[in-house]
Amino acid sequence: MKTYIVEVIIENKPAARDPEGETIHRDLILKGGYVNVRSVRTGKYLRMLIDANSPEEAEKLAFEMCNTLRIYNPVAHVYRIRVEE
Repeated sequence: MKTYIVEVIIENKPAARDPEGETIHRDLILKGGYVNVRSVRTGKYLRMLIDANSPEEAEKLAFEMCNTLRIYNPVAHVYRIRVEE
């Protein structure tokens, strides 16, 4: 077995409001003067070390965890899984 670094990025769906991202965006413009920032979206980043026989197995385990434990809300969020060797 090998240990894989598995990254899970959870973001709000494009149509969903993101009050935290809107606040950060507003502060960047009003307080920071960064008028070139068009928008900000927030999310969650999970980095796990998973022991598995292959990258595909590590990704499958991460997928199972996200769905079984409801780490994300499928109505409001989308997520991506990336496996590093």
